[in-house]
Amino acid sequence: MTATRRLVFVSGTLALCAWVLVPIYLIALGAFGGRAGAFKWPKEIVPSNASLDALMLFVKIEGVWNAAVNSVIAAGLTMLFSIALGAPAGYALARFSFRGANAFRLLVLLTRAFPLAILALPLTVTFIRIGLYDTPLGVALVHTALALPFAALVTASLFTGIPRELEEAAWVFGCTRLQAFRRIVLPLALPGIAAAAIFAFVISWNEVFAASVLTVRERTLTAYLLTVLAESPLHYRFAGGFILIVPSVLFIFAVRKYLFAMWGVSSK
Repeated sequence: MTATRRLVFVSGTLALCAWVLVPIYLIALGAFGGRAGAFKWPKEIVPSNASLDALMLFVKIEGVWNAAVNSVIAAGLTMLFSIALGAPAGYALARFSFRGANAFRLLVLLTRAFPLAILALPLTVTFIRIGLYDTPLGVALVHTALALPFAALVTASLFTGIPRELEEAAWVFGCTRLQAFRRIVLPLALPGIAAAAIFAFVISWNEVFAASVLTVRERTLTAYLLTVLAESPLHYRFAGGFILIVPSVLFIFAVRKYLFAMWGVSSK
């Protein structure tokens, strides 16, 4: 039985890795293999004529770096706003019992089911009136609305897994509620907060509809690529897709220790 479980575990892990890595690998082949590599079949494991020409030409396109900076600003603000609003909401859901708590959880989750296209025109008009149209801040506010349900529910699950007795013991030794949270709960919750921040960053970095509607000159990288690469050769599209993937992968790799630690916290 142990061998069977191990086989199932290894098979599932390999299947999950293939599900994530094979598309990235195919995009990389198209980006580095040039025009011939994008259409060649079967694909080579290592392209024989690999070059950086497509990537170098792509990064030299006018406006790409400005769009990349806008994406970083919007994703950073989304991450900050989502944690600043979602973590307190998650703590309240985990620590306090109040009427309608389950309905509140459901309503928070249902915000992701509301079509963003319906809000496009009202948001555009409102942002033009208040001066947030065509700004990374305006895009970040919309992305925060998309990421906030995940931040609230992820942190709520994490705070639920942290024993309340730890806070009560801190109160006994003279800590206020805020001091107990800062000294006891927050260090244990940091891995989960990092995970919620990763979700917020990736959601903002990959989102294209709201960024396309709410910006004209100050587009994010995804919205800019949607416009610039619409009629471009296939290998240039692969190059743009590869450049979009790399920052998210590097960001997740940089905070991976918090993700691994989260499993230890949540399993206690």
